[in-house]
Amino acid sequence: MKRILPLLILFVSAHLFPVQAQEPDEEILEAIEEKVYEESQLKDLAHYLMDVIGPRLVGTPQMQHAHDWAVETFENWGISAENQQFGTWRGWERGVTHVDLVSPRTVTLEAMQLAWSPSTPEEGVTGEIVIIPEVEDSTEFEEWLPEAEGKFVMISQHQPTGRPEYNWEEYATDESFERMEKKREEAAQAWRERVQNAGHNQRSLVQALEEAGAAGILMSNWSEAFGTNKIFGAHTEEIPTIDILLEDYGMLYRMVKNDADPEIRVNAQSEDQGEVPTYNTIAEIPGTEKPDEYVILSAHYDSWDGGTGATDNGTGSVTMMEVARILKEVYPEPKRTILVGLWGSEEQGLNGSRAFVEDHPEIVDNLQALFNQDNGTGRIKNISGQGFLNSYDYMTRWLSAAPADIRQRIETDFPGMPSGGGTDHAAFVTAGAPGFVLRSLSWSYWDYTWHTNRDTYDKIVFDDLRDNVMLIATMAYMASEDPETTDREKRVMPIDPRSGERMSWPEQQSPERRGGLDDED
Repeated sequence: MKRILPLLILFVSAHLFPVQAQEPDEEILEAIEEKVYEESQLKDLAHYLMDVIGPRLVGTPQMQHAHDWAVETFENWGISAENQQFGTWRGWERGVTHVDLVSPRTVTLEAMQLAWSPSTPEEGVTGEIVIIPEVEDSTEFEEWLPEAEGKFVMISQHQPTGRPEYNWEEYATDESFERMEKKREEAAQAWRERVQNAGHNQRSLVQALEEAGAAGILMSNWSEAFGTNKIFGAHTEEIPTIDILLEDYGMLYRMVKNDADPEIRVNAQSEDQGEVPTYNTIAEIPGTEKPDEYVILSAHYDSWDGGTGATDNGTGSVTMMEVARILKEVYPEPKRTILVGLWGSEEQGLNGSRAFVEDHPEIVDNLQALFNQDNGTGRIKNISGQGFLNSYDYMTRWLSAAPADIRQRIETDFPGMPSGGGTDHAAFVTAGAPGFVLRSLSWSYWDYTWHTNRDTYDKIVFDDLRDNVMLIATMAYMASEDPETTDREKRVMPIDPRSGERMSWPEQQSPERRGGLDDED
């Protein structure tokens, strides 16, 4: 309690004794509210971005379509915008994936070729299925490898249950729940040992199977939720890697184990397009009194492509676009310049935002505040001061103008702790610039939508998004109008209670690069 009390005192005193009074224009706040709740364009924006453009995997034509559409949309609103190139990436375009069980019976399976995976021949490939074996050591595995030639190889563990844990907690007896938990732990441990005994990690295992002439790799990255798999990138050069939904993967696994000799036909089409440029979309509403100081509305624009990138991070992207649209209408001549940053290649290591920080030191040095939204469709529930010692002062002034029903449900942490990774605000924080992440309610984000095949338009909660637009538009307006400037002299970290010394900004947790495919993607 002793460690928390000073923060609570600072927070309360910031409300009661602000450093400098800031009286908002009530007409502007009322106009923002009217635009947010009576003239919202969120559904139209979300429909086009998620349904029409679809997933925005870096290096794909869909990502380029999204950038071009954003520029056109901003310009239709009277906001200047451009796509700023920051690097290159491996271009790739998804085609059709069709996987059928053809023996011992016929059924189409729910499956998807992984990103950057090579194609099959146009007519597809038919083959038997095998599971990587249980071996004592790598020598025994090498002796088995010729058995993989011409076959599809299963390299993910078989899950003992397809029901999420909350389902077991609600319905199972205590004894049954404990048995299932034990089975899951034992199955996971046994599979880890199976791969380790083969002398491989997952990447090297895939490479060894490809070199042995396997027809393809079969995976299942279950998210521990009904009908939901995590969809990541492939690590093959010549053969397809296919993610199969838990339910179908389990069926195939049981067939192999029980000598039912399953065969599948895989038709997976894609096109490698070589190195392609990568972009950030940057929009600008110029400032009038302090045009060389900046407020940035921030969201990463790219996504994985298992679903359509709705909650990661289509929601954050359309939220920031909608905020900009509304501010342009009701606050067309802001005191400070308002930028929108729709960052590319966040999923590969915050590449777009980190490049922007590198390329625009004049903006970073004069940043009033950056508001970043990522991680789901829920209403904003937490704002941290990111370690900026005086953040409780100006952030509470800005928050005070938001509607009470929105403001009162937000937890704050001042000065908080800085983060050197996770999402795009960190690219600015590590440069000592005031970037703030606006964290939202879960809505089962981590299990059901984050990087999964179910991250689609229908998961969006528009009531919560409208509240987020109201909050962010208000805070951006207040930050722009604030008589105080969050200059570098005030960007200081708190004292470390253990060492008694001033804390330092964290280093980036992601690799230093702008192009190429990262080993851990």
